[in-house]
Amino acid sequence: MEILLSLVIGVLTACGVYLLLRAQTFPVVLGLTLLSYAVNLFLFASGRLVEGRPPIIVAGQTGYADPLPQALVLTAIVIGFAMTAFVIMLALKARAELGTDEVDGQAEGRTEAEGEGR
Repeated sequence: MEILLSLVIGVLTACGVYLLLRAQTFPVVLGLTLLSYAVNLFLFASGRLVEGRPPIIVAGQTGYADPLPQALVLTAIVIGFAMTAFVIMLALKARAELGTDEVDGQAEGRTEAEGEGR
């Protein structure tokens, strides 16, 4: 199970980095989202997941579930959702202002010299 979880985290990270390196804003937003999912899974897995154990230490009980990674992941999900909503609105505003979806704000195939000649 650990190998599968490690593989999923690795694939999410690789896909997120690949999408971050794209030139359009929507793939960049998807890349950030995939990276946040990978970090959430990593934080959740760092808590040594156990089944059927309470998150509270009771006298005489030997095992318990660590609630800290669960709280961190819950907080990260909320922050990630807010960040994604903000970046999407920022991308929509940039598209409305610049008229292009490119990250650098220039149309594909256009250079600075061609833009100055207009």
